[in-house]
Amino acid sequence: MRAHIGDLVHTHGAHSSDGQRTAEIVEVRGADDGPPYLVRFPDGEEMVIYPGPETVVEPRPSAD
Repeated sequence: MRAHIGDLVHTHGAHSSDGQRTAEIVEVRGADDGPPYLVRFPDGEEMVIYPGPETVVEPRPSAD
């Protein structure tokens, strides 16, 4: 998986009660644009994630 700063990450919890969350990538810490990623959620929470198989990366919104 590759991602860039500004891309959106859609995560899925391991349990159904965890739900789904979306965060913005604020730092790429792995080699070749790979994980881990420092992400920021809309509520301001930041965490380092290693995306699982159900994680989806959406390219950053274009600045039209």
